Amino acid sequence: MRIFTVFLILFAALGIAAQSGRVAPGRVSDDTASVGSAADLTVKQMFDEVNGFAKAKFNEFAEKKVRYTEELLARTKLEQRQLAARYAATAEVRQDLAGEDLYYLGMLHWIAENYDGTAASLKKFVALDDIAAERRQTARSIVVVSLAKQRKLSDAETVLSAYSKDTPIKLTERSRIAGELAKAYQVQGDHRRMAPHAEESYKAAKAMLKEAASRGRGLDEILDAGMLVYEAYRDSGDQTKADAALEDMRATAAAEYSPSFYYYAVDQKIKYLIETGRRAEGLEYYRNALLSAGKDFSIKTAQADVVRRLKKREKHYNLLGQQAPELPVAHQWFPGKSRSLADLKGKVVLLDFWATWCGPCFEAFPLLTEWQADFAADGFEVLGVTRYYGNIRNVPADRPSEIEYLKRFRETEKLNYDFVVAEGQTMQML
Repeated sequence: MRIFTVFLILFAALGIAAQSGRVAPGRVSDDTASVGSAADLTVKQMFDEVNGFAKAKFNEFAEKKVRYTEELLARTKLEQRQLAARYAATAEVRQDLAGEDLYYLGMLHWIAENYDGTAASLKKFVALDDIAAERRQTARSIVVVSLAKQRKLSDAETVLSAYSKDTPIKLTERSRIAGELAKAYQVQGDHRRMAPHAEESYKAAKAMLKEAASRGRGLDEILDAGMLVYEAYRDSGDQTKADAALEDMRATAAAEYSPSFYYYAVDQKIKYLIETGRRAEGLEYYRNALLSAGKDFSIKTAQADVVRRLKKREKHYNLLGQQAPELPVAHQWFPGKSRSLADLKGKVVLLDFWATWCGPCFEAFPLLTEWQADFAADGFEVLGVTRYYGNIRNVPADRPSEIEYLKRFRETEKLNYDFVVAEGQTMQML
């Protein structure tokens, strides 16, 4: 049983970019806090309660030995946002808001994910004369991120300019600002403007690693920022800079002694080389990487980890860029008619190898169904590939019964793509 024993880690995972404060006793655990109960609270007290909500809830779960689930985490985050929204609405109508009230109102909107309200309140706060320089800069950084999330990029760049000309500039704030702007420009397909922000985010993330409370989290941030740099140059067609970005990620992973990060960078580089018509160079890079792992990692277990991961991918690398092997003749194909891969030429085909006894397969169904619905018009097609197992729910079954069960199964699960049923393991051995 997985229990909330280390609630602080889970609390940090919520990603609440705000200052912690005292939690009003007895209030946080009340999931149905009403707006009326906020009448006597200052805006800062409202913020302190909201900001401490998740931590207090996880303390409560730990005491009660509540089993952890993603649903529970999501519900806790939702309750926190709802409480923030209620308190923000209460504070918004007050006639005497001034000074720090504007900052904490902005932070309530921020936690509630109301980015219009966040930017409006914090812009008023930043315009005040007598406020601490550090608080002003933090408020500016959150305004930039809020505007970036709304794709108001011209306004975001203006506030960023003011932030960059003032002090102090924190690496954490600079990294997040740059990362959000890079993502926003990526969505717009503006890779020219995306690239410098991605580079800045990557640079700041690497500098932050020395200060990171969690090394794992720091490496994740470097990886995310590094991928933004790579994607900016990949999508703009600058192969030289895209190659350099992946090579720098590999070098960083080696310097930080992270086998998983190292493997990820190498894997991306091999795939990119092959996908851009440099197949021979990509496969040569793969072979060299198997040797380089021994030079970059002195500890045998780290070497072995990288080599093991890469060798598992060798078959995939050899298939990349090659014509797909033809599917063996299916025994059953429903509800559509049996087709060959040649019939599907020009489409992106996802083969989902699954079985009725496979738990993780069931978890993938909703996503596959969503992809089929969203991208079918663009030439995307999912095929659910399985085989006969001679039983239904561990009870022996003949072939007709199993076929009928599979047809009912598809309808019950509301799957919107064809099933391909094979005899034996021919399909799986492709």
